[in-house]
Amino acid sequence: MTKADLVERVTAQISRTAGPMISKKDCARVVDSFLDAIKDALQEQKNIEVRGFGTFKIRHRKTRMARNPRTGSPVEVSARPVPVFKPSKELRAMVANIDIADLEDETEELSEA
Repeated sequence: MTKADLVERVTAQISRTAGPMISKKDCARVVDSFLDAIKDALQEQKNIEVRGFGTFKIRHRKTRMARNPRTGSPVEVSARPVPVFKPSKELRAMVANIDIADLEDETEELSEA
């Protein structure tokens, strides 16, 4: 799904529930503003939690040794922050097409092992 597809779906959803009150252009501005807010927060090293969807976090990677694939020579990769996304239990259950209670049972079994 592209950003244009997302704008199309959001516009269609708003049209169904509230009538044709918002144009596609305005909806694109809202989607862009939402994504910009997430990018700005991550750039400031802040976490973003969207209940029922997931959490965007910054994880700090350590310095490590890697290899140049062409030459095979070792190369040091410096420490750096990287953005990560952790889906919520609700989103994971929805994607797996299972009940949330089943997902919690699986999580408990894994933590006991």
